[in-house]
Amino acid sequence: LNAAPGRAPRQQVRFLPAPVPGGGGAVELVAARVPVLADHPLVRGPRFRKLKIGAGHRLDVKASGVFVLGIGHGNRLLTDLYNCHLTKVYTVGGLFGKATHDFSDTGNLIEKTTFDHITREKLERILAVIQGTNQKALLMYSNIDMKTQEAYELAVKGLIRPMGKSPPIITAVRCLQFALPEFQLEIHCLHETQQYLRKIVHEIGLELKSSAVCTQVRRIRDGVFTVDDALPRTQWNLQSIQEAIQNCQLKVETELEKTLG
Repeated sequence: LNAAPGRAPRQQVRFLPAPVPGGGGAVELVAARVPVLADHPLVRGPRFRKLKIGAGHRLDVKASGVFVLGIGHGNRLLTDLYNCHLTKVYTVGGLFGKATHDFSDTGNLIEKTTFDHITREKLERILAVIQGTNQKALLMYSNIDMKTQEAYELAVKGLIRPMGKSPPIITAVRCLQFALPEFQLEIHCLHETQQYLRKIVHEIGLELKSSAVCTQVRRIRDGVFTVDDALPRTQWNLQSIQEAIQNCQLKVETELEKTLG
């Protein structure tokens, strides 16, 4: 940042002596605009001596995907976005036939089970039950009377969500791919952790009279931010970061205005 071109120094009006034309050496004061020396880099020193960077919803070491950071003033916006309790979206991979101590495919093996009896229809039936149960929890923790005009207006705007602390809530879940023993889910959720999603895969295996481990947890959306907004490691440079901030500024302001007013 300090090596990047800085803004032009401020200008001030000074009255400087200047020779009078044909005045035989006489001088007069003439108004002139000159740079403010206090803005000169040799006087001011480096513009940035420290930079505060804050982390949004964290990802654990076994997860990947969208990870939001706030820089400078963006730290306050991160807090405001956190108070919006926005939905996050994950793709979660699973593998039937075994169970581990930490619900992931890299954990210590606890048991192996059969899975030939599992079909996509049976899996989707379990997913429907999970979604229905969580929808009831969503309404309960939203503290909204569903018979009121307020509830109708919030539902139209898609703003029915718990605005305080609540257990993890899955707002939607569907099966993206199914090819025994592997499957992939898309999960929309609030207040979750990646370990909670791995446990969901484990519980789905139990409900299907088998077992399952999680092979992948990838966050593809965090509130208003999607994978398309994310910068891969090869683009971690000043220009790309500045462009990313500018591109996301409008939708962040729009979401804060809609949710927090």
